[in-house]
Amino acid sequence: MEVPIHTIHLFPKLNEKLIELLRSLTPEEWSKPTLAKQWTVKDIATHLLDINLRVISQMRDHYVGEPPKKIESYRDLVDYLNRLNADWVKATKRLSPGVLIELLEITGKEHHEQLNKLDPFKPALFAVTWAGQTESPNWFHVAREYTEKWHHQQQIREAVGKPGIMTKEFYSPLIETFMQALPYTYRNTKAENGTCIRVSITSEIGGTWYLQKETAGWRMTNEGCEVNTEIFIDPDTAWKLFTKGLSPADAEKRIQFGGDFSLGKPVLSMLAVMA
Repeated sequence: MEVPIHTIHLFPKLNEKLIELLRSLTPEEWSKPTLAKQWTVKDIATHLLDINLRVISQMRDHYVGEPPKKIESYRDLVDYLNRLNADWVKATKRLSPGVLIELLEITGKEHHEQLNKLDPFKPALFAVTWAGQTESPNWFHVAREYTEKWHHQQQIREAVGKPGIMTKEFYSPLIETFMQALPYTYRNTKAENGTCIRVSITSEIGGTWYLQKETAGWRMTNEGCEVNTEIFIDPDTAWKLFTKGLSPADAEKRIQFGGDFSLGKPVLSMLAVMA
């Protein structure tokens, strides 16, 4: 059976790009602010190290650390993860950029090895909740992990003005994964059965997706349908909007809508990160 979104082979290449990027940074660039709110370039690099170490601990050593005390809602989970991230970034302030680069290079390889051992179609340890799932296959979990790696590296590249991963090879699987959040984003949007929305990420690195309303709710479809609303988003706006790097109001100014705007507007609230 073919994996719907294949990303596992891209991790080594993406990690090489990251190490190459970090080694090129000046001391001033390590301190530059980023789209990730209060995080600097160095803070994002330490967060990427945290991702590696957590996956290795969980998968290789079956160790998840101290469990959260009380998670009763999605907001509780997001708050818990934000606290974990903040604690880690604060604790690693004392690490030098050189140490971070060495650790990222070592753990990046092990991180990939652990993910590569997963059966793509077995249930993942953690569901992709931003897609509305309570259980997800491993291939989707791995694709989500890829989007985390990609968008944080891109945040660094934006901050220091060094492009390199806005290419079809790296971007196409990212946006394909992000688009899996469409049905969940539209879950409360009322429309007649058969209503069809077409979302196009422009340029050669983008693509086109169709979302259709059925009795059971909204679903992605590969078949062309009679389009009621069209949405055109450029690649830069798309990744920033879906990772909370661009406000819905600012994104709306950069997005083209055709047809019924009320059916297009929900895309402005779509998120493909835990936020």
